[in-house]
Amino acid sequence: MLQWSRREFIGLSACAIGGAALAQRAELDMTPTAFKTYQEQRREDLWGLLGDLPERREPTAKLLRKEQREGYTLEHLELDLNGIEPVPALLLIPDQISEPAPGMMYIHWHGGDYAAGKTELLNGTRVMEPYAPVYAKKGIVALAIDSWCFGERMPYPDNGGQGESDTFKEMLWNGQVLYGMMMFDEWQALNYLVSRPEVDANRIGTFGISMGSTKSWWLAALDERVKCCIDLCCLTDYEALIKAEGLRRHGIYYYVPSLLKHFQTHDINELIVPRPHLSLNGHEDGLTPPKGVERIRDHLMPLYEKYGERGDCRIELFDCKHEELPEMRAIVLDWLDRYLMNT
Repeated sequence: MLQWSRREFIGLSACAIGGAALAQRAELDMTPTAFKTYQEQRREDLWGLLGDLPERREPTAKLLRKEQREGYTLEHLELDLNGIEPVPALLLIPDQISEPAPGMMYIHWHGGDYAAGKTELLNGTRVMEPYAPVYAKKGIVALAIDSWCFGERMPYPDNGGQGESDTFKEMLWNGQVLYGMMMFDEWQALNYLVSRPEVDANRIGTFGISMGSTKSWWLAALDERVKCCIDLCCLTDYEALIKAEGLRRHGIYYYVPSLLKHFQTHDINELIVPRPHLSLNGHEDGLTPPKGVERIRDHLMPLYEKYGERGDCRIELFDCKHEELPEMRAIVLDWLDRYLMNT
C-alpha cells in the first residue's frame, strides 16, 4: 500500500490545482453553447455526490398562522419537502409589493446556534444584523427554513452538537450525506418559493452567511433558476483550508464524501457563471483562508469575461473576521438593487 507524508499529500494537492488551471484554459476555449453543456453535465455530477436523496416531488405547505409585523406579513409554515420529516419555515411577504415580486432564499448560518435556525431572518446573528427589515423595505419575498438539526428540527433540544453528529453518522450508515439532505431541502424550498403567486420566478436570489453562504453558492450552482447569488464569509477553497490546517473550523455537516475527486470550490462556483455572484469575506477569517478566496476569484473572472460580464462577479476580502461589516452591508444592498429589483 502506498503511504504519503503530509508534505507529499499537499504536493499532490498542488498538482491538482495545476490541473485545474489547465482545465480552466480548456473551458475558456469552449463556445458559449459548449460551456453551457459542460455546466449541465457537471451540475449532474455534483448532484451525484450528495448521497441517496429523497424522491423529487412537488413540495406542499401547511399554513400554521400569520402575523403582521412592521412592513410585512409573516407566514409560519410547515413544508413537506422530503417525505421524511416536516420542515418549519417562515415566509416574509412585504406589505408594499408589486406582484410578482423578487424572491429570496434566505439560508441561515451554523455558528453553533442550533436553536435559532430560520429565525435568523428576523433576529440576525451575533455577527450580522437582521435582513427582514431590508427585504420588507425593498419588496422582496423571503423564505427561510430550519435546516436539518437546527431550530425546530433539533434531534436533541438540549444538545445541538450531539444531534448534528448523530444525524451525520446515522445518515452515513444509510447511504445518505447530511449536507446532501440539507441541500435537497433548500432546493425543494426553492421549488416552493417559485410556486408562490407573489413571487417572480425570474428574479430569485440566494443569501447567507457562514453555513448559509456555502449553501447559497451550492444552491446557485445546482439550479439555474437562482439569478443572483450573495454569500458572506464562507467562500472556502478546500485545498487552501487543508494547507492552513483549518478543517476543524467547519462543522461535520460540511464534508461530502469523494468531493475532492471531482470538484474544488472554484469548480462548483463556475457553474454559476454568467449569473451575478457577490462574495464578501474576511481577511482574518479562519474558515476562509484569503489565498483560497483569491484563487477562486482569479479562476472565475476570466470565465465571466468570456461568457458574461466581468462586473457581474465581485469577490472581495475585508479587514475583518467572520462577520458582516457596515461597508459589506452597503455592497449587498446595492447588489440587490442592481440584480433583483431593477431587472
